[in-house]
Amino acid sequence: MVRYASLTNQGGRELNEDSIGAGESGGRMCFAVADGLGGHDRGEVASRAAVDSVLADFSRRGSGGADDLAEYFEAAQRKLLEMQGERAGFGEMLTTLNVLCVSEEGITGGHVGDTRTYYFHKGKMISRTIDHSVPQMLASAGEIRESQIRGHVDRNRLLRAMGTKWTGPAYAISETVMPDEGQAFLLCTDGFWELILEKQMMSALKKSDSPEEWLRFMEKIIQKKGRNQNMDNYSAIAVWVDD
Repeated sequence: MVRYASLTNQGGRELNEDSIGAGESGGRMCFAVADGLGGHDRGEVASRAAVDSVLADFSRRGSGGADDLAEYFEAAQRKLLEMQGERAGFGEMLTTLNVLCVSEEGITGGHVGDTRTYYFHKGKMISRTIDHSVPQMLASAGEIRESQIRGHVDRNRLLRAMGTKWTGPAYAISETVMPDEGQAFLLCTDGFWELILEKQMMSALKKSDSPEEWLRFMEKIIQKKGRNQNMDNYSAIAVWVDD
């Protein structure tokens, strides 16, 4: 059984450029989170278009393996480029995009940008997606510590995004894992994860009885940490696999 909860908040900004969504087809589920890039044209339109494209394709295909996710990303990319060309004033409509598909056959995710998916099992963090960003590149090269990604001066500089011209696939597809009791997944934008540490995510998870409660505990931490700041939009989807 899969349970999930979601939240999105504009934070201290005038506009919420994040978009989230969930879909179900034939007992399978698909979740998507996107963050329209600030400073570019129509970020909120880009994020919504990317999420809607993925969920529409999932509804038609009803499957979520690695090949399917690749098709969803490619289709969303084509949609954004078409909208850029067809609508005056839309310019570069850019967005991040994270997708997670869950079924009895397996759980597979994919992403572009620095919107993350965290994977926990029985209260412990197993992995997270690797950001397509300058500070993540520096951390991977050993030039800064992983902990220094948060708050880095170039933290908002992305190396890959939906809506830019690709010379090859910009998305990364995760290794499929089989569903198991006690799994928890957290899809979240940078406005969410930059204000809460992984150990705080795990602590909140261990004392939660539902995905809704897990998100509530984490949001309290985020709001406290972001108080008196110009908080970014923050959004998340929490997905639990009970058996």
